Amino acid sequence: MKSSVLLSLLSVAALHAHAGEKQLFNGKDLTGWEGNPKLWSVEDGAITGKTTDEGETKISHNTFLVWKDGTVGDFELTFKYRIEKGNSGVQYRSKLHEPGPSGPVVGGYQADFEAGKTYSGILYEEKGRGILAKRGEKTEIGDDGKPVVTGNVGDTNDIQAAIKDEQWNDYKIIAKGNHVQHFINGKQTVDVTDKDGKNAPKEGILALQIHAGPAMVVQFKELVLKTE
Repeated sequence: MKSSVLLSLLSVAALHAHAGEKQLFNGKDLTGWEGNPKLWSVEDGAITGKTTDEGETKISHNTFLVWKDGTVGDFELTFKYRIEKGNSGVQYRSKLHEPGPSGPVVGGYQADFEAGKTYSGILYEEKGRGILAKRGEKTEIGDDGKPVVTGNVGDTNDIQAAIKDEQWNDYKIIAKGNHVQHFINGKQTVDVTDKDGKNAPKEGILALQIHAGPAMVVQFKELVLKTE
């Protein structure tokens, strides 16, 4: 009897530990996601986006793999990423635009990362206000849509030094009200308060980006969304 009670209590505790938490990727296929199947697939248990320098997989515009099972407002998203060449990111609180020849087009907040040394960790607004915080910055955005630096969350070079080239890195996005934060490998990269009443997004879709330009490979796994 005592064993049964203990098991029941442990089961209840496990349920509470995972309340509001959702795995966005099943590790096997792209169920729940939508994008150009010539560009997106699952390889080695990871969502994989690939482009080339010629043929049908050479892209002329940024395109995306869109999560189709809901929208996000206030949330925490954690995931792992690795990238070979090029630029990518995760769109959140975003909107679909008219698709292009290479697939879906999305605009909105982007947690940026790249194979280079400049943009990983920044907050960028795709098809919107542009860079809203450079890496290491704490910014506030007013009704004019322009970010003002009010402080810092770390040294940009130190943050970059902790990012592993062509290996798996941990990324976290926290969005609550008009306050958003990004973290890579445990280091905070930006802190933004968006007071632009006309343009600050409060809710929207999630999507993964592959960027126009040279051939690239980007992979994502262990995407976990928490909403409570």
